[in-house]
Amino acid sequence: MAFVAPVMLSSRGVALVPLTLDHEDGLRAAAADGELWRLRVTSVPEPQDTRGYIEAALTMREEGHRFAFAVTDEATGTVLGSTSFHDIVPALKRVEIGYTWYAARCQRTHVNTTCKLLMLAHAFDTLGCHVVGWRTDNFNHASQRAIERLGARKDGVIRGHAMRRDGTIRDTVMYSLRSGEWPETRAHLLYLLDKPRPRKE
Repeated sequence: MAFVAPVMLSSRGVALVPLTLDHEDGLRAAAADGELWRLRVTSVPEPQDTRGYIEAALTMREEGHRFAFAVTDEATGTVLGSTSFHDIVPALKRVEIGYTWYAARCQRTHVNTTCKLLMLAHAFDTLGCHVVGWRTDNFNHASQRAIERLGARKDGVIRGHAMRRDGTIRDTVMYSLRSGEWPETRAHLLYLLDKPRPRKE
C-alpha cells in the first residue's frame, strides 16, 4: 500500500481532491487567471501542457514519489489550483509539500493557509511523519516568506540544483518542520484563519 493513499481533505470551503485527467479544463482555467505560467519561478503548466502536467503527476503517483491534489471550491467543484505531497520517503516518514499554485483570485485569501493546515495535519497526524519539507526557487521570495510564516526552519540552500523553465539553473532554498513543532504551527495557522480578514473589493 502506498504511504500516501488516495484521500480527500476539506475544511472552510476548500477541498483537496486527488488530481485526475478530469481536472484538465479546470486546471487550465485556474492557471489562466493571472497567466501564471509566465512566472519563471513556478511550475504552473502552460495551457497546451496541462494534460501532460497531469499525466506526469499521475506517473509520479504510481511510482510513489508524488501525490498531487486539485485544490477546489468545496461547494462548486471549481478548480482553484494544485498542490502535492512529493519527495515521499516512507522509510524516514518524510514528505515535502510543493508544486503549489493558485488562481490569481485566490492568492492572499484563506485558501493557501487552509491547504497547508489540511496537508500538515494529514502528514503529521494521519501519516505519522517525523518531518515535512519545502523547497523553493532562491528568487521566489514570496514563496519563502509564505513558508517562513508557517514556522518552518530554513535548512540551507542547494546551489545549482534545478533547471527553470527558461533554461537557467536555480539555487534551491530548503525548509522543514519537525513533528515536535507541529502543535505550535497548527495553533498559529488556526489563529491566522480565525482572525478577521480585510474584505477584498
